[in-house]
Amino acid sequence: MKRIRSAAGLFAAATLALVLGLTVGPPASVRADTITFGAAISITGKYSTNGANTRDGYDLAVERVNAKGGVMVAGKKYDIAVKFYDDESTPARGAQLVERLINQDGVKFVLGPYSSGLTKSIAPVTEKYRIPMVEGNGAARELFTEGYRYIFAVLSTSDQYLSSAMDLAAEQAQKDGRDPKSLKVVFAFENDPFSQDVRAGVLDDAKRLGMQVIIDDKLPTELNDMSATLNKVRALKPDLLVVSGHAKGATLVTRQTKEMRVYVPMLAMTHCDSAKIAETLGKDAEGILCASQWDSSLSYADKWFGSAADYARDFNKRFGYLPPYQAAESTAAVLVFVDALSRAGSLDTEAVRNAVAGTDMQTFYGNVKFDSTGKNIAKPMVLYQIQNSEYKVVAPTKWASAKFMHPMPQ
Repeated sequence: MKRIRSAAGLFAAATLALVLGLTVGPPASVRADTITFGAAISITGKYSTNGANTRDGYDLAVERVNAKGGVMVAGKKYDIAVKFYDDESTPARGAQLVERLINQDGVKFVLGPYSSGLTKSIAPVTEKYRIPMVEGNGAARELFTEGYRYIFAVLSTSDQYLSSAMDLAAEQAQKDGRDPKSLKVVFAFENDPFSQDVRAGVLDDAKRLGMQVIIDDKLPTELNDMSATLNKVRALKPDLLVVSGHAKGATLVTRQTKEMRVYVPMLAMTHCDSAKIAETLGKDAEGILCASQWDSSLSYADKWFGSAADYARDFNKRFGYLPPYQAAESTAAVLVFVDALSRAGSLDTEAVRNAVAGTDMQTFYGNVKFDSTGKNIAKPMVLYQIQNSEYKVVAPTKWASAKFMHPMPQ
């Protein structure tokens, strides 16, 4: 996937704009009145790639909303813009910059950063000042257990990442004439907040479906070897192996199952697309399942971008690379704010916060409806299966673009 814009000079200029805290938005001559959102995102540091995806998603939303006439609030039309700062991939810096956006720049509405850690650092700031924040890149469950009233997430939380895999296993068992309660499952999760959230979700799913969890291993954060877990898998012969170890773990389990000749009929994991196992590991990755927030083949649509496929085409044309889900969910966050502003009929932060809380809409990215904690309860995760070295959506079955291949090849 191409991730660098074709014009290096444009990217350098955008980077400088972020460092200087410049506003990206419409020319002043279009309309004098502009609603400016604030965003501290990672243009430098370890999250810079996904930070750029986030920024591009915001920019495309701004351009499209303004091209469609802006947003109508209480009978008056406004353009929108985003004032960016570079958080340098550092939580403390992100929190400091959001304080600046609110107190010095007068921003009344905040768009989230990239990563759960940075979102976690910013949430107490927006809560303190009662400023609504809509975000698309902080999935940690703990963000929604602190009683925050002003944070709203368009993405599925981390505890939902592999729920579709558990449901798909149960569906397949029934098709095969088996009771889902007879399924034996192995869990192997890295000992970090994200992966342990994923673990909590699938443990709940296993209890709900009555599956037998026969191994529940906690993997080290410096993950270099899974042979201890895989030796147990070979001995116990489970029906399903579920793994979360970020991109490194996805590559590792794919390689080691083949090297050690460990076979399971169904293997599901996180991050196999970002690890690019289909592209780099070829037949060794065939049949593996992987969670994703979004795919351009889904049948969602909205009035701003049309279908998910239309969005992917327009994004690629604008930025020179296909949109990862981090970009798509960032665009959706802006659309949620635009919809809420039009319904609030006011620029008062509390009125807009309440309108965001009452969101019930479909975007090209998916359905959005928030529960009382600010989680999106209307959009399921997507489950890919690698088939012929391509990522094919196989679940939820309502959105599937390919038939689930089971069992996976040996």
